[in-house]
Amino acid sequence: MSDPLYDKPSPIRPLEGGGSGAASGARQSLDDVAAAKLGALERRRLRRRLTTTERMTATAAAQGGRELVSFSCNDYLGLSQHPEVIAASLEATRRHGVGAGSSRLVNGNHPLYAELERKLAALKGSEDAIVFGSGYLTNVGVIPALVGAADLVVLDELSHSCLLAGAELSRSRVVEFRHNDVAHANALLGELRARHRHCLLVTDGIFSMEGDLAPLADLAALARGHDAWLMTDDAHGLGVVGDGRGSSFATGERVDVPLQMGTLSKAVGGYGGYLCASRSVVELLRNRARSFVYSTGLPPGTVAAASRALDIIATDRELVRRPVALARQFTAELDLPPAESAIVSVVLGSAERALRASEELRLAGFLVAAIRPPTVPAGTSRLRFTFSAAHRDEDVRALAAAVRSTLALRADDAPTLTPE
Repeated sequence: MSDPLYDKPSPIRPLEGGGSGAASGARQSLDDVAAAKLGALERRRLRRRLTTTERMTATAAAQGGRELVSFSCNDYLGLSQHPEVIAASLEATRRHGVGAGSSRLVNGNHPLYAELERKLAALKGSEDAIVFGSGYLTNVGVIPALVGAADLVVLDELSHSCLLAGAELSRSRVVEFRHNDVAHANALLGELRARHRHCLLVTDGIFSMEGDLAPLADLAALARGHDAWLMTDDAHGLGVVGDGRGSSFATGERVDVPLQMGTLSKAVGGYGGYLCASRSVVELLRNRARSFVYSTGLPPGTVAAASRALDIIATDRELVRRPVALARQFTAELDLPPAESAIVSVVLGSAERALRASEELRLAGFLVAAIRPPTVPAGTSRLRFTFSAAHRDEDVRALAAAVRSTLALRADDAPTLTPE
């Protein structure tokens, strides 16, 4: 007997009641599944909601009619609001239009790209650079283009989600080593490397939720010893550490990292992602990275803004050193270990505690994000503070006083006042 839910509908009777009823039932089941999943997130205090936020300056934001000092933005140098960066974007938009029109391999490779990629390569000390549509698109494009099913990817367990996504898309064997634990990475490589054709060793340069630096010199030596290729995600390092050149330069001496990935949306102040590498690697990616080949190019104004921002990063030493200096002022005020980057995390444990503390700081005039799973591991929900060169010293002192007061209200919760 035929089943009207599964039979192929007749082309001359597409709108009969049975068909529309089936479609209605399918929509209902989809909505039921979505509602159930949202309900589960709500009960665990993990549901996110979009909040309209107006950024008025690099550090001032308004939400719901309340003006706040923002310590929740990755605009580490305030360059998204810099008049020269804005002027460069406007000029390029007037000259070239608001969009690239197509992928870069068709005709979307407008003249501004070459200059931006040249500046990125020079700043990072590499032969060449390739710009993608975003940091996420960079990682999900680069990793599968370099390794495949016969290969191994070994990455830090706290690496950004898009690094893991890229590794999984590559169909390689993927294993994680304990956070910043070089000995554990060495043990995994010793056990597994010989069974695989190629190996990629992957880490954040600065970890986005912890704010700590990866031990890049040790990882580079490990990679050389095991014939592995070291790749760093330096989204939060460029413009902030190593006199603006990023985590590969943070210790004062350049660490040889053959694959330096990063974004144009944090300290650079705009949008996009990039990889700095050898000419041959970059040329391969122009041909084989699917997220590059099949994505429309960035708008000309976005590329021009990034190019001008890189000029500022390369020349203004005082500006690029200020975010970490302010972060260290904050950690000193609260007797925390000195900040290693412009990011400081205060781990509170439960999602409920982090949300309450974030709300209390909002009422005190500060915008500070509560970070919850799956962004961070279960039981490590936290307040994540980010510092910009545009913050004033008095802003940081006032924030520290508010944090001290907020956490004092919660003595019974025993929050962890240390970066993880």
